[in-house]
This record gives sequence, C-alpha cells and structure tokens, in this order.
Amino acid sequence: MTLDIVQIAPLQALPAPQAWHPLVRALYGHWRALRPEGRALPGRQHLDPVQIPALLPWLWLADVQRSPLRFRFRLLGTKHYEQMKGDPTGRWIDEAFPNFTEQSTYPDYLAVAVDGRVSYRKGQPAYHVDSECRLLERIMLPLARDGETVDMILALTLYFRADDALY
Repeated sequence: MTLDIVQIAPLQALPAPQAWHPLVRALYGHWRALRPEGRALPGRQHLDPVQIPALLPWLWLADVQRSPLRFRFRLLGTKHYEQMKGDPTGRWIDEAFPNFTEQSTYPDYLAVAVDGRVSYRKGQPAYHVDSECRLLERIMLPLARDGETVDMILALTLYFRADDALY
C-alpha cells in the first residue's frame, strides 16, 4: 500500500502541498501524524475531532463498503449542508447523487478506497453544489481500522465564490 499523493481526473496540474489552502494542509498534516508506528494507514479510531475544531465545518467522512464497492456518507460538516441544499448523512452516495459513478471524480474515490492513496483536487465543482460556488479544493485520505484495508474516507472540501472568498 502506498501513501502517494495522486490526482486521478486532473482539472489542473497537482500543486505541491505548500500550494494547498492552509486548511487542506492542516488536515493532511494531522492525518499523517495519526499513523501509528508499524501501520501503513491510520484508522477512524485514531481520529479525535476535538483536535481539529477549525476544520470541522468542511470535514466529511464516508464509509467504504466492499462487495459491492459503495460509499456512504457518515458525517458532513455544516458547510456541506449549505452547498448540497440538504443532509445526505447516512445515505449511499450513489443514491444521494444518482450520477455519482459517472462523474469525473468517481475514480478519486476508487484510488482512495481500493489503492489507499491520497487524492487531491482543485477545480470547478463537478456536481451537487450551490450555483454561486465557482471553485472547490478537496483532499480525500484513506482510513483503515486494520492499518491496511481502507474502510473509511476522511475528507475536507472547501468551497469558494467567484471572488475567491471561502464559503
């Protein structure tokens, strides 16, 4: 299993982490620090939201089910409710968003869940966001209870207006 940073469906060239928004860098750094010694990946049991309160409005978690491979929203920060115009918590992503598996971003989920890779994306929203949102920046990070088999995705998505202001 690798911890490489990848961008599966690029909207632009992948910048170095130093070019990421500070909130994205903060989550990535926190996730890296969670990894227990001798394990490839941290698990949800290592994540304490109290340690990252400033990130919570943009944070989201998705369960990874295998056989068949599906994703379910476990938790979404308040900024996502505003953009999605509702609360999909507890729903399968492909049911909440019927075109999910056809979106250009679906391979990002596969890279994280199947290969245990980190996925970063910055570009125009692909779906399910407020029409005023002109740009988003997202990182998805694998979590594995056993340190190897990804069973959850930890992610942060930032939404930006046309004037580059953060929602």
